[in-house]
Amino acid sequence: MNKVYKNAADAISGIRDGAVIMLGGFGLCGIPENCIAALVKMGVKDLTCISNNAGVDDFGIGMMLQQKQVKKFL
Repeated sequence: MNKVYKNAADAISGIRDGAVIMLGGFGLCGIPENCIAALVKMGVKDLTCISNNAGVDDFGIGMMLQQKQVKKFL
């Protein structure tokens, strides 16, 4: 398995509706912001997100919450 991708869209291409994803970072530092933006653009739904922070309205997981892409937050 190659873990190097040319962009965020390629990195998240295997994530489907209903997936469980874990998002790292501490607060808003070190989060996978490009992958989150790609998930929002892709429109994947019913996600279970595991993270220590839900972001803010226009940044981080908050963007997915606004689009109602998150079913459960752990």
